[in-house]
Amino acid sequence: MNKLNVHDLNVWFGKHRDRVDAVKGASFDVAQGESFGLVGESGSGKSTILRAITGLAPDWSGAMALDGNPIPKARPKAFFKTVQMVFQDPYASLHPRHSVDQVLGETLHLHGFKDIDARVVKLLDDVGLGQKFRFRYPHQLSGGQRQRVAIARALAPEPELLLLDEPTSALDVSVQAEILNLLSDLRRDRGLTYLMVSHDLSVVGHMCDRLAVMKDGEIVEILDVASLRAMKSTHPYSKQLLEASL
Repeated sequence: MNKLNVHDLNVWFGKHRDRVDAVKGASFDVAQGESFGLVGESGSGKSTILRAITGLAPDWSGAMALDGNPIPKARPKAFFKTVQMVFQDPYASLHPRHSVDQVLGETLHLHGFKDIDARVVKLLDDVGLGQKFRFRYPHQLSGGQRQRVAIARALAPEPELLLLDEPTSALDVSVQAEILNLLSDLRRDRGLTYLMVSHDLSVVGHMCDRLAVMKDGEIVEILDVASLRAMKSTHPYSKQLLEASL
């Protein structure tokens, strides 16, 4: 069964003469429990697809469905219990004046959970931080620790689909592998489905089952990871990306 279907998705910004078409006719499916990658250079439209799914890019046409149900223009509250996003820069996505406890507690409260204290502690344990970080503020955390808090916040509503927007690109190389391993463990333990954006083919090769290669707002090829590792791509741009990654 497919968790997410995207068909002929077009996303644009601005109107009339100022209109910029950021995504053009993108189609792909993500199966339940799969990790699917969107790969391409900056400006290729990868992150815009994630923003369209969550409603952060409101101007779109085409069809998107979750568990076979069309995603409406106005997302209902229940949508955000199922779908959550982890942003690229954890410092920008966390409120600087809110402690970790407030960040997680507020999210749990918004989604109607009652046993908030116990859930905050469990979330911090699940992302490898523990209780000692509960009352710290973002400026008291390293980049990797901040991203772990951002992942804990995304996990708080108990979603089934996580949208990962370059979740390690703002981090030191030494920390990137830890966060990727954490995400792999969480996917396995919680049965999560991932849609992951990256410009780094080695990250996608480690994390994903299949990937779509994007160029200038269009998907030019969909590959499985076995083909990626065997350097078996058909589109010239995919070949160019593979060669560059070596």
